[in-house]
Amino acid sequence: MRNVDKNAHSEYYIIRKSEQIFNEVSVVLVEMRARSQITLPSEITKKIGIQEGDRFEVMERDGGVFLCPVVVYPKNKLEKVAKIIKDHEKEPSIVYRSVEDMFNDLGINLGDEDVQS
Repeated sequence: MRNVDKNAHSEYYIIRKSEQIFNEVSVVLVEMRARSQITLPSEITKKIGIQEGDRFEVMERDGGVFLCPVVVYPKNKLEKVAKIIKDHEKEPSIVYRSVEDMFNDLGINLGDEDVQS
């Protein structure tokens, strides 16, 4: 998987929600508050479909701070999926609409407590 960070956490894989980073740029002025908190403008949160409780990968580069929405999946569940896929590589391909649909079809219970968006 191209947008997967395998090293950041020992028990979880972090998967970026978007493959297009810096394709379109929106610039809005925000102010840092107490405890290093900022509020993202609603026009941006609506545009990229983020909401309260979502998780972000925070990157610092050349004096700038960049946030990338991510979904965090348990490492053991994705490793099980990788093994199932490897074992069935010669079978016809199936296209899933979501990771959750794929997990359900493979018989992997991915409860809400396991997924951290």
